[in-house]
Amino acid sequence: MSKSDTFAATEVDEPTVRKAVGAAAMGNLVEWFDYGIYSYVVAYITLNLIPGGDTENAGPFFALAIFAVAYLVRPFGGIILGPLGDRIGRKKVLALTIVVMSAASFCIGLLPTYAMIGIAAPIMLILLRVVQGFATGGEYGGAAAFIAEYAPDKRRGFYCSFLELGTTGGFVLAAGMVTLLQVSLSEADMNSWGWRVPFLIAGPLGLVGLYLRSKLEDTPAFLALEEKAQVSESPLKDVLTKHWRPILVCMGLVLFYNVAVYTILFYMPTYLESTTGLDSTTALLYILGMMVLIMIVIIPVGALSDRVGRKPLILGSCIGFIVLSYPAFLMLDSGTALGTIGGLVVLGLLLVMLLGTMSATLPALFDTDVRYGGFSIGYNISTSLFGGTAPAILALLVVGTGNNASPGIYVAVASLISLGAVLLVKESAGKPLPGSGASLIREKVA
Repeated sequence: MSKSDTFAATEVDEPTVRKAVGAAAMGNLVEWFDYGIYSYVVAYITLNLIPGGDTENAGPFFALAIFAVAYLVRPFGGIILGPLGDRIGRKKVLALTIVVMSAASFCIGLLPTYAMIGIAAPIMLILLRVVQGFATGGEYGGAAAFIAEYAPDKRRGFYCSFLELGTTGGFVLAAGMVTLLQVSLSEADMNSWGWRVPFLIAGPLGLVGLYLRSKLEDTPAFLALEEKAQVSESPLKDVLTKHWRPILVCMGLVLFYNVAVYTILFYMPTYLESTTGLDSTTALLYILGMMVLIMIVIIPVGALSDRVGRKPLILGSCIGFIVLSYPAFLMLDSGTALGTIGGLVVLGLLLVMLLGTMSATLPALFDTDVRYGGFSIGYNISTSLFGGTAPAILALLVVGTGNNASPGIYVAVASLISLGAVLLVKESAGKPLPGSGASLIREKVA
């Protein structure tokens, strides 16, 4: 008898599932809106808050290095907040993470400049990024577990893909807002105060997400654990001693997944501006177009994974990045509109195959009693080492090698390393989550 057989099947009303998906996706939107803003206004942050920000290479590199600093603490957020979510419930921890993230972004929008307070400006920026990183360590794993545990088994890919729709929506909202400000304001106004506006808007957005999350009960899977008094008293110890194998598989999958995400969605605006010579507004419009394409395709990809399985799509994306990443960056480096569009389309389509499947795949690696913690620990260690560091490493690669297509080599190598984990992962489409009973949509009574 499997562990899942000890739990009865649960039935949830579809409107409740939709509310749960909306609440989790909204929080993810806020998270990636907060992170996306930074990458889209990094030139203004460099000029206002970084010493030597007017130098050609040093300023942008230090700004991207500060971007990576937040990722040094993400594993600590995952280690503390993830197991806490397995101990006291997903809902309470997710409410905490969204408040802390939004408050930190709001404070970045209020920071005095380097000219006003000197070295204290970048120090305060680093501290706020650390706070963001800690909170984010408990956000994505919890949001993915929250949706996965509410979703019916046969449609988990469809519903979980809305989490990444929120991710992409956060980027689109950030890119669209920054583009609108750049078009509407003079360069002097944008540099003086315009870049702060998106950070300040993050505060009210976080309150909206908190409101949505406060209106839901915890997940049926976690409530079933509580009812049977099977909530782990020491989830951190349990996950590290009994579930280290799925943590390693999670880290392997996340390695190439996050290198791709942070290369294509975070680093790309900087790449198009500094390497191909596009002005900032044009570069953002290209990125915005790619992300809109991803948003259109992501839900159908999630639904497709329910029919054909998650593994074929993840494997196809992994092989695609190994083979096509370098040619895609050669197209981007051509400097032509056709080459830029072609390169972004190739990378965007390969990325959406992951965005539509990973949020349903990764929660299924872990049992319910350690799902939040196991996911958060594996995900954030890998993200810290390989995802958040990617923009700074790629900037150094381009300058150090003189090869503008070198980011494609980095993505391809990361994908090759992850191929083993992709081959090891078990197919989860249509099956109950480990440690839970079957999850069904309650049929309407005529």
